[in-house]
Amino acid sequence: MSGTISVVRNENETVISIKGRFNFEMHSQFRTAYQSETAGASKKGSKFIIDLTGAEYIDSSALGMLLLLREEAGGNEANIEIVNSRPEIRKILETANFQRLFKIL
Repeated sequence: MSGTISVVRNENETVISIKGRFNFEMHSQFRTAYQSETAGASKKGSKFIIDLTGAEYIDSSALGMLLLLREEAGGNEANIEIVNSRPEIRKILETANFQRLFKIL
């Protein structure tokens, strides 16, 4: 069974909360969660917070989805934080050197 995504948007910030298994089955849902904020001029100044409080599992396809978000949100200029990950998920993120690409809190 896959997980679920909830999104809270305010002026310049989008919080995407992941619950359950963050895997390929969530690809379409995850992309929909951020797509309107990464389109055109609206991506400048937008901040994304990926809240992994409820994430039980993350796989390589989820890492790829995070990289796609980064690219569509402006690459090196993207303002993305990954927060509240379990120790085992944080270890996966650090093993993949995601701390160089994202703020991991």
